[in-house]
Amino acid sequence: MSTLRTALDTRSPEYAANREALLGKLAELDAEHARALAGGGPKYTERHHRRGKLLARERIELLVDPDGPFLELSPLAAWGTDHPLGASVVTGIGVVEGVECVVVANDPTVRGGASNPWTLRKTFRANDIALANRLPLIGLVESGGADLASQSEIFIPGGRAFRDLTRLSAAGVPTISAVFGNATAGGAYVPGLSDYVIMVKDRAKVFLGGPPLVRMATGEESDDESLGGARMHGTTSGLADFVAEDEVDAIRLTRRVVARLNRRKLGPAPGPVEAPLFDEEELLGLVPTDPRVPFDPREVLARLVDGSRFDEFKPDYGTSLVTGWADLHGYPVGVLANARGVLFSEEAQKATQFIQLANAADTPLLFLQNTTGYMVGERYEQGGIVKHGAMMINAVSNSTVPHLTVVMGASYGAGNYGMCGRAYDPRFLFTWPNARSAVMGPAQLAGVLSIVARQAAAAKGQPYDDGHDAAMRRAVEEQVEQQSLAPFLSGRLYDDGVIDPRDTRTVLGLCLSAIHSGPIRGADGYGVFRM
Repeated sequence: MSTLRTALDTRSPEYAANREALLGKLAELDAEHARALAGGGPKYTERHHRRGKLLARERIELLVDPDGPFLELSPLAAWGTDHPLGASVVTGIGVVEGVECVVVANDPTVRGGASNPWTLRKTFRANDIALANRLPLIGLVESGGADLASQSEIFIPGGRAFRDLTRLSAAGVPTISAVFGNATAGGAYVPGLSDYVIMVKDRAKVFLGGPPLVRMATGEESDDESLGGARMHGTTSGLADFVAEDEVDAIRLTRRVVARLNRRKLGPAPGPVEAPLFDEEELLGLVPTDPRVPFDPREVLARLVDGSRFDEFKPDYGTSLVTGWADLHGYPVGVLANARGVLFSEEAQKATQFIQLANAADTPLLFLQNTTGYMVGERYEQGGIVKHGAMMINAVSNSTVPHLTVVMGASYGAGNYGMCGRAYDPRFLFTWPNARSAVMGPAQLAGVLSIVARQAAAAKGQPYDDGHDAAMRRAVEEQVEQQSLAPFLSGRLYDDGVIDPRDTRTVLGLCLSAIHSGPIRGADGYGVFRM
């Protein structure tokens, strides 16, 4: 393979400015992550500890293998909304007894672990990842059920959580529930629909209706233990497969269940792993402070792929898109990376062929996004940009090898689609803190609205207020800018997390390992390509 070289000048003023700007964004991101990590705050954390209970992330830390990785997903869920940051649940991928598992842990310090609309979206995303990659799903359950103030947004879509558990089991993906506290009403069906159930003695309570509801509905007098305690479910109802002495014992039993699953990866094993020749630290100085300034993705690849080796495909054709083959943590990947933002017909045709080749070779695809979209204008429309862009989108849509996407910079217009944005179901999608995504850039969008408004006034024979126009453009630009930033997008689960660029290689390596838990197979056919 060809070894990439670097032209990056780490002593230049531009490098220093880029690095300082990105470190500033990372500091802002760290502050937001700290808010999510704080859960319900010191008061509720201390109360939880006084009750002899572990926090959600403490349970996860005991669950995963010592010094094993845990890739947290969607930590900024619900950012910018009225709901708690993090959505009162922790999700991620961790290695348990040598097996990669998806973990979903309720955070009972946040409103008792009650579910809000973002809790559902975050949990559904975790379930999708478990199913797509054939990863066992472990639920660390302690939840007060639905946040009743949001019931109109929870009740009907919430039924999917039950459907997901049954479909995972039917697909041969094990589901495990360890119940540490309340799992009441609809929440009782989570252990009820799981393959394995562990309950903590004197702590776990699983019932459709608690004592007050039973008294109101039937007149019967009962207590928590008789209705849904761990000992009752372990001896009488049979819901509990294992009754743990305490929380640590419950986690031990959960690990033993995973150890006995006899899981084997169905994808090819990785080859030898080599570190890149260039320092990942230098990625901080690569990204220009101005999002309109492009940068060479080969410089990124030189700091991501094994041995900095990259076999470029069609290097002199469609040069705004870099395509080629590499290895990452020993796994072969096909790479599509935007070089100069705009996608022309040549780039679209090149991408279409390359995606087909990757499917023919059963090779996962890595999309590195920094695109302003497909080119517009009379010359390009007459040259077939619509049908060529459609070819690329067709290829991405019907490709069946796993896709990974990293948004390194801009992700505007249909370029987001052609480069496998969220709507195209990449197995994983992460963004860098400087990333932006919208239908188009803020200035362009405001300008389009201004032109349309000016034309509408002229058609009616009315004067146009330039002062009002300027104010409108400023307001629109500010709104679009705010709604295109990485925290806003991540808060709405349009990615799986905002990551430090220096962690990109590690994150992708973890994802590739998880992906290979299932088979890697290319598409057998495509739809009609317009030529």
